[in-house]
Amino acid sequence: MSDSLVPFRELVQYALGGGWGAEAPIDQGVEVAIIRGTDFQRVRDGDVGALPVRWETRKRAERRFLREGDIVLEVSGGSSSSGQPTGRSLLVTGRTLREVDRPVIPASFCRLVRVDSAVTEPRYAYYALQDMYQSGRVREYEHQSTGISNFQFEYFLDAELVRLPPLHEQRRIADILSALDDKIELNRRMNHTLESIARAIFKSWFVDFDPVRGKMEGGEVGLPPDLAALFPKSFEPSPTAAGRIPRGWKVSEIGREVRIVGGSTPSTTCPAYWGGDIHFATPKDLAALASPVLLNTARRITEDGAAAISSGVLPPGTLLMSSRAPIGYLAIAEIPVCVNQGFIAMDCDGSLPNHYVLHWARDNMDSIVGNANGTTFLEISKRNFRPLPIVVPPRQVLDAFIDVAAPLHRRVVRALKENESLSAIRDQALPRLLEGSMERGLGAE
Repeated sequence: MSDSLVPFRELVQYALGGGWGAEAPIDQGVEVAIIRGTDFQRVRDGDVGALPVRWETRKRAERRFLREGDIVLEVSGGSSSSGQPTGRSLLVTGRTLREVDRPVIPASFCRLVRVDSAVTEPRYAYYALQDMYQSGRVREYEHQSTGISNFQFEYFLDAELVRLPPLHEQRRIADILSALDDKIELNRRMNHTLESIARAIFKSWFVDFDPVRGKMEGGEVGLPPDLAALFPKSFEPSPTAAGRIPRGWKVSEIGREVRIVGGSTPSTTCPAYWGGDIHFATPKDLAALASPVLLNTARRITEDGAAAISSGVLPPGTLLMSSRAPIGYLAIAEIPVCVNQGFIAMDCDGSLPNHYVLHWARDNMDSIVGNANGTTFLEISKRNFRPLPIVVPPRQVLDAFIDVAAPLHRRVVRALKENESLSAIRDQALPRLLEGSMERGLGAE
C-alpha cells in the first residue's frame, strides 16, 4: 500500500456501541467486566480490580467481547469546557484481558473499534487517535447536547484523515511509540508495587500490630532481631482509641502532632496575583495523580498572590489532603506550593513524619469522612479534623518505618519524574512520526 492520506473509516473493520447490562443475573445472561472512559488510565497501569461487573444478555455481549488489538473509544460524557473532551481511547492488550477473570466489553458511553489488520497495525491506528486527542482536533467532532458532550463518530470516520504508510512502516512507528509507553507503564506498575509494600508494612506494624501479637503468642515476629526488639510484647487499654494499643505507645490528636493549615484562592480579578513561578494547587491537581506525589500544578501565582494566602508557601514534604468535592485525595508535595480552600495541609515537622501520616490518613479515611458535614457537598473542616485520634509510636519505631518508607518513596518520585520526561518525548514524537517527518529522518540514518 502506498503512503497516502485516507479517512479513518478505511481502517475500521468493525465498530459497535458498548453496553451496561444489569446488576443482577438475567436470563440467558453472561457476567462481564466493563471498561469505562474513567477506567482507561487504571487499566493501562494494570489495575483492573475496580472495573464494574455486570450481567448482559449473551447474544448482546458476545458481539462486544473485546479482543487483543481492539480500541475502546469514549464517545459520550466528556466536556471540552472541563479540559477533558470525549475522544479518549484505550488499546486493549493481551495482558489486560488475561488480568481480568471474565469477558470484557466497553461501557455504553464507549464504542468498540476493531481495525482491519490487513490495512493497518492496530497500535498505529490507536496512536493516530491519540494524536487526534492530544492535538485538540477531537473538538471538531464533539457536539454538546443536554449538558453531555457527544463524539460524532460517523462524521469523524469520514473527516479524520490518517497517513497510511506500508504496514512495515506502521509497525516500526508503533514499535517506537510503544517502547516509550511500555516503559511508562512499567514505571507505573513498579510504583504501585512500591506503594503497596509501604502500605502493607504500615498496616502490619501500626494497625494490626503484628510484631506485638507475634511476641505475645511466642511465635515468629517476622523481623530482624534488632527491629523486633523495638516492639513491646503486650498491649494496654486506650480510652480514646478502638481496642488496645501496644504498651508504651500513646494516643494523641492529629492536630497536636502536625501543623494543620488551609488555603484560599487569590482574587482572580487581580492580574498581579497570577502567572508567576509559585505552584498553586487545587484538588483537581491531585485527582489525576497515579501516585500520592505532587510534582507540578496546572496554575501558578506570583509572590503577591502567595502573600494573599494566610498559609503562604508550604515547604516540600507537606502532606496535602483534599477536604471537599471529594474528601480524601492525598499527596506529598515535592515542590514548594500554595493551596486553595479545598485542602487540609499538614506540615509534618513535629513528632510524626509525613509518610506515617499519609498512611494513617488512608487507613482512617472512613473516620475522616464521617466527621465531615455540609449540605451542598461534604467537607471536613480543620476544626473537625484536628481532634481525630492518632496512635503515636515511640521515635525509634517511627524511625525504623521511615528507614523503609522513605527510600521506597524516593524511588517512586524518580520513576514519576522519568515518566514525565518519557511522556514529553512521546508527545513530541507522536505527530512527527505519524506525519512521516521523523520516520524519514530515522530512515536516513
